[in-house]
Amino acid sequence: MRLTVDEVYKKYADRIFGAAFNVCQNQADADDVVQDTFIKYHSWKKEFSDEEHIKAWLLKVAINRARDIRTSFWRKNKVTWEDYMEDLIFEKPEDEHIFEAVMKLPQKYRTVIHLYYFEEYSITEITEILHSRVGTVKSQLSRGRLLLKQMLKEEWDYDE
Repeated sequence: MRLTVDEVYKKYADRIFGAAFNVCQNQADADDVVQDTFIKYHSWKKEFSDEEHIKAWLLKVAINRARDIRTSFWRKNKVTWEDYMEDLIFEKPEDEHIFEAVMKLPQKYRTVIHLYYFEEYSITEITEILHSRVGTVKSQLSRGRLLLKQMLKEEWDYDE
C-alpha cells in the first residue's frame, strides 16, 4: 500500500509534529523533523501493509530524527518550550497545566506518555516504534504517570 505524500501529510502532519515537539521541545526543530520525515517517506520505495503501518513508520522516523536533532551541536541555539507556550492554544485551561507537567517529565517518560495517551498506541505498538522491550515501556509509562500524578497533586495542593 502506498499513499501520496499529500494524503499522508494531511492525515499525519499534526501527529508527527506533536511527537517531534515532545522530544525536541521547540517548534523550529519539530518543524524540521516533520519536513525530514515526509522527505524520507517520499523517497522510501517500499510498500506498507496498511495505513496503520504508515502511521507507525512515520512516527518511528520522526522520533528517531527528533532524537538526532536533540543531541546535535546546533541544539545549543534552541528556544525553550516555555517560550513557545505563549503561541500554543489550549481548548481548556487545565490542558495547559497537563501539557506543562508532561513537558517537565524526563524525555524517556514524556515520549511514552505522548505515544500512549495522545497517539493512542498500545504498549506493544510503542515497543515496536521505540525498539524497546514491553517491560521497559510499561515501567516508563508507570513511572511517568507517577511523576505526573505527583506534579499535578503538588500544584493542586499548592492552589488550595
